[in-house]
Amino acid sequence: MSTGKICYQKFQYIVFLLPSFLGVSIFIFLPFLDSVRRSFCASGSGKIVGLQNYKVIFANEAFILALKNTGRFILACIPLLMVTSFFVSYFITKLKYIRLIKSILLFPLAVPTAALLLIWQILFSDGGYINNILAQHGIGEVSFLHSSAAFWVLVGSYIWKNLGYTVLLWITGMMSVSDSVIEAAKVDGAGEWKILTRIIIPNLKPTFYTITIISFLNSFKVFREAYLVAGAYPHESMYLMQHLFNNWFVNMDLDKMAAAAVTIFTFIFAAIVLLRRVWDKEM
Repeated sequence: MSTGKICYQKFQYIVFLLPSFLGVSIFIFLPFLDSVRRSFCASGSGKIVGLQNYKVIFANEAFILALKNTGRFILACIPLLMVTSFFVSYFITKLKYIRLIKSILLFPLAVPTAALLLIWQILFSDGGYINNILAQHGIGEVSFLHSSAAFWVLVGSYIWKNLGYTVLLWITGMMSVSDSVIEAAKVDGAGEWKILTRIIIPNLKPTFYTITIISFLNSFKVFREAYLVAGAYPHESMYLMQHLFNNWFVNMDLDKMAAAAVTIFTFIFAAIVLLRRVWDKEM
């Protein structure tokens, strides 16, 4: 067999990877590099201004508010989602009709965003269903979408939509734990709590890492829900980075958008790298 043919067989996988690589390069990698370049340039003239755009965005009150609310949203959603989904999945694994339940859990993902938001407005608008119930019981009405409660409406929307597949990930991890190990622990006198804390949870570290990363990335994808419920300028408690980017795009503030995009990318990348290092140390 010739050397050329051996070399082709060794690297023939590149032929299959090349279309995807070109697509990612053209539509993601190169535009991001252009954003990095624009973050150091003036929007109109293209003149290099150094770190001026970064100074502008960090002095911008809307950027600080959006950054603070996005961070608060992440810190609230991820722990709530992970803890809730973990215990829901643990109790589901004890049930008989687990396959049927697993199918039902995917229902929120199948609901169109527009339909979901219509339900949210019916429930949480000022004249909505929940306020009608509160009024009937002599309790004062709550402006869910025009007060600090709007933040928790958005958190509830995120958890409701992402709970199902997160539970499925936990269930998959739990069912991969060897039954023989669990049975041996029961024979040795271990109760449910010890089996959970000493056997099941330690074996769920890969699942924990995967869920954390996915939940973290999905927390940046709630703009549709917030925008369609409350518009481009919602209550300040739910004014997120996506609102800021949308408003800057409308005003064609491309230099600010580029600097903010690079800043957010740096934050996300650093968070993932840090999590990975912590994960590797624990392993």
